[in-house]
Amino acid sequence: MRLLTPKELKAALWLLPLLIAGCYVAWRASYPTVSDEQIATLEAVVDTLAERHPELREFDPNTVEFFDLCRMGFTRSEALSIIKYRERGKVFEIPEDFASCYAVDESTYNVLRPYIRIGSEYALKPHAKQSDSKPIRNAHTRRTHNPIEMFEFMPDTAGIATFVRLGFSTRQAEVIINYRTECGGFHSAEEFERCYVVSESAAIRLRPYAVYAPRPATEVHSKVDINTADSATLCSVVGIGPASAAAIIEYRQRLGGYHSVEQLAEIPQVTERNFERILSQIWCDSCKIQKIDINFAPAKELMRHPYLAPKQVRKLLKERQLKGGWCTREDFNCNKILDQELKAKLAPYLIFRCETNNQTEF
Repeated sequence: MRLLTPKELKAALWLLPLLIAGCYVAWRASYPTVSDEQIATLEAVVDTLAERHPELREFDPNTVEFFDLCRMGFTRSEALSIIKYRERGKVFEIPEDFASCYAVDESTYNVLRPYIRIGSEYALKPHAKQSDSKPIRNAHTRRTHNPIEMFEFMPDTAGIATFVRLGFSTRQAEVIINYRTECGGFHSAEEFERCYVVSESAAIRLRPYAVYAPRPATEVHSKVDINTADSATLCSVVGIGPASAAAIIEYRQRLGGYHSVEQLAEIPQVTERNFERILSQIWCDSCKIQKIDINFAPAKELMRHPYLAPKQVRKLLKERQLKGGWCTREDFNCNKILDQELKAKLAPYLIFRCETNNQTEF
């Protein structure tokens, strides 16, 4: 077998791309092509799908089915969101309720509003006058067309079956019971209606039938003073854990004490939900707060206060040096340094003592 010479090998390498190009041209010639007529037909189908007009007709948002919503112009995800919104216990009593669903934007609602028909079993009933001693029964019914049974019940002891009979779903009933266990029971309408699955309409509907027993004497604890309580005492408050207790104590030390229980809402570890739970269990003795002598306090003490930023402290010290201090609260005119809101927050912590007359204003 004779080997190729370098000149022959170089010629073969030049011919190889030409051979590949020729094979590609032959393959493309045998490949079926799409005619202009076929392309036009496909484009027409796409345009038809894109310009599909919604079928507008009367409907009840409490009973309308998934595919009917799609025919009215909703996407599959939007239609599914409306169905799920309904399954979570929402009942559309007036047409405007349908607009509250996050899958229904304002423009879609304006188009569909003339076609919304709320069935009599779902429509909001006018307020009826109570006669004799018999409670008013709500004629409102659920999507199953079974009327809600109204009767006296105790939210603090009712079980899942009782809440379901009162119009809640099984899942909602489980949430109510779990919330009741976590917060220590329902002994007032405010405590029961604070549960997030109890909607405003459900609260109004159930209020005449809910019976509450006062908390037993053994459960009544004196309120905790957040200005003197240690970590263990703070943890005894329902809603305060070890991390929250440590944050409350650390913030108390930086402030010099709390002058209002509302200041706990400024702590990131105290969530809004927990703040509402612990509010009724705490108080603060504002007489125990440590005040700052604004005329003589060193920079380090001012820097430690959470309401003052380092830049504001530097400007205050410069202003104090120029003015020689402030004798009264009215003299403390630092609007260019502190806005009115910040001055109001700082006011409980400041005292003004003049070196000349040794008088102090709190």
